[in-house]
Amino acid sequence: MSDQTPNIGTMRIRSFFSLFKLALSGQQQDYTQGSIRRAVFLLAVPMILEMCMESVFAVVDIYFVGHLGKNEAVSTVVLTESVLTIVYSLAIGLSMAATALVARRIGEKNPEAASKAGIQSMLIAFLFTAVISTTGLFFAPDVLKLMGASAETIHIGTNYTRIIYGGSIVIMLLFLINGIFRGAGDASMAMRSLWIANICNIILCPVLIYGAGPIPGFGITGAAMATTIGRGIGVLYQLYHLFSGKRVIKVRRQDFIPDWPIIKSISNIAWTGTAQFLIASASWMVLARIMAEFGDTAVAGYGVAIRLIMFFLLPAWGMSNAAATLVGQNLGAQQPLRAEQSVWRTAKYNTIFMIFVTLVFMLFAQPIVAFMNKDVTVESYAVMALRIVSLGYIFFGVGMVVTNAFNGAGDTRTPTLINIFGFWMFQVPLAFLLAMVFKLGPKGVFIAIVLAETGITIAGIILFRKGKWKKVKI
Repeated sequence: MSDQTPNIGTMRIRSFFSLFKLALSGQQQDYTQGSIRRAVFLLAVPMILEMCMESVFAVVDIYFVGHLGKNEAVSTVVLTESVLTIVYSLAIGLSMAATALVARRIGEKNPEAASKAGIQSMLIAFLFTAVISTTGLFFAPDVLKLMGASAETIHIGTNYTRIIYGGSIVIMLLFLINGIFRGAGDASMAMRSLWIANICNIILCPVLIYGAGPIPGFGITGAAMATTIGRGIGVLYQLYHLFSGKRVIKVRRQDFIPDWPIIKSISNIAWTGTAQFLIASASWMVLARIMAEFGDTAVAGYGVAIRLIMFFLLPAWGMSNAAATLVGQNLGAQQPLRAEQSVWRTAKYNTIFMIFVTLVFMLFAQPIVAFMNKDVTVESYAVMALRIVSLGYIFFGVGMVVTNAFNGAGDTRTPTLINIFGFWMFQVPLAFLLAMVFKLGPKGVFIAIVLAETGITIAGIILFRKGKWKKVKI
């Protein structure tokens, strides 16, 4: 017995690493058959690593800019990103639609239709980003002023905002094409594109911000240049593999001809998906505006905290993306029960992860923030935010999975309605009431975040159990 025990342990370790290697390999799998645990693992590993890289994007700029020693610089990044959520909302909305349609067609064993749905979503993306980029280029100072930026912040941050908005096409395509790959179950390709984009960003950020050799330092403007170039390189990598004909999605010339029924189907899912994220994101913009009432230091602290929160939440979002793919493909294969079981299994794993993150923030919030920012006053706000918001992390984790399950089924309307009530009729009024009326200041904003996210998760679980998402046709 004692001789067998080590052998069993060794076999389990080998099995784990073999499965881990398979998850990263990008080999085509059928996620409508076999073990649900295995399917969740194969999809979740590259999706978690993909979102880890997206979360790195969120903190790299703030890290290097924070070391410039100017709160106005950090405030510029925070306020620009707050408004940039409009772009993220459109990108994520289209990505939701692409993932849902591609996954459904793959589940139906129709890869040609999946390819066409993906390309039609890209045609829509180009139209929207042309408008956004032009607006951002011309009205960058007005955007910062609208968000309550100080005169000094507007002075040093206008070029940063112009570059970020002018290059919004790379943000859109990075999200969208990864949504296409995820819907096809090709999660490893989505992961690799973000790794490449991030490595480039990490290398370029210190070089373009501080300068190196013959390359001059551009300060905060260099952060925007590095981020846009890094994302652009990631998009080029995506496009190469999308058109190579070697992946699950094989693009054909006829896929670029506008197909109005498909465009209508994408738009019906995407506009509610966009509204869903925009409603949530716009509420965060309002919270940033409330924080601006307490000065640049409070905004900077809020920004550092939000970046760190996203750094740890995005891997959990990556795991929940596995639920979206599994729901879409299994509904396409006429297996709604398997789709539901996949959601609860993913929610269980996400809960375990979020318990770990809660403990990390409770115990190590101060040193984590100190690593990101050296200003003691900024640090106090950020540490307060991390410790308060982390109290709701377990609910956040389950809520992400349920929300992405709705989206994977093509039912973006239900979570959109939940967000309207949860964020705009509860979180925003409560944050203003606690911060301004009851004089709790920034602490009131952080408490409102926890209470709203908890309520949103509970509502999502109740509606998910009713099962109407199983009957959505796309």
